[in-house]
Amino acid sequence: MDLAYLPSPSTGVLHLGPVPLRVYALCIILGVFVAIRLGNRRWVARGGDQGVIADVTIWAVPFGLVGGRLYHVITSPDAYFGEHGEPIRALYVWQGGLGIWGAIALGGVGAWIGCRRRGISFPAYADAVAPGIALAQAIGRLGNWFNQELYGRPTTLPWGLEIDRAHRTSGMLDIATYHPTFLYESLWDIGVAVLVLWAARRFALGHGRTFALYVAAYTAGRFWTEYLRIDESHTFLGLRLNNWTSVVVFLGAVVCLVVSARRHPGTDDMSRPKDGGGDETAGQQPTPHPRAGDRTMCEKRSG
Repeated sequence: MDLAYLPSPSTGVLHLGPVPLRVYALCIILGVFVAIRLGNRRWVARGGDQGVIADVTIWAVPFGLVGGRLYHVITSPDAYFGEHGEPIRALYVWQGGLGIWGAIALGGVGAWIGCRRRGISFPAYADAVAPGIALAQAIGRLGNWFNQELYGRPTTLPWGLEIDRAHRTSGMLDIATYHPTFLYESLWDIGVAVLVLWAARRFALGHGRTFALYVAAYTAGRFWTEYLRIDESHTFLGLRLNNWTSVVVFLGAVVCLVVSARRHPGTDDMSRPKDGGGDETAGQQPTPHPRAGDRTMCEKRSG
């Protein structure tokens, strides 16, 4: 008999009158909103203009959704293209199934395009939004709770998650409680955001190093939460594909930290639009590049 456990929501859909609202989608939207708000505050504090983060994110989000879905479908194709698969379900993003690796990779392409259009530094943008992305992931993971997915191994711990029989893994239909790995990752992501915010204040983390720290910290946590999961996944040498991806991406982030610190010490990033760059508002004069030796990036406008 379980003395305590975490219950799962009975449904992942809320009804606003006749309109069904998927909680998974709402969590993603809320996460994006939080990321934009925090990223904008950090951007303006460093001398950038209001609205730049939102403008670039308009490009990053759709690219990220497509990339996340593609990664999920490619690495878990049986549900869509297997013997009993339904290919049309590959388009049902609201039912869950977004791979963070594909979302970050293709979302980065969209952000790069947005930065090019606004004439701003892509590494500077990445540094500004890094802690917000971690918080967005923390919020987005709560959608997995409503969908009763991405849970871990069976457990009798008091915080074990009760999963309805219809959502249990084949072969474990008589086991009711499991590790809430989505919750572990959500809490870890909040810790990553706090770490990145603290480190950015304490150290000179410019030229993409803030983002690299976020990536390294996130992948360290993703490795152990992924290790607990029991949903279907490709494995190599006893580890899940996402475990190997975490290792590779972690090492890449550490290399970026070291190389960036050696080549571009300090935080002298360009945060205002460059000369001739992007979508300048009519009548505005583009801000010139900072001169070598300037102590600050770009001075805020007075008054």
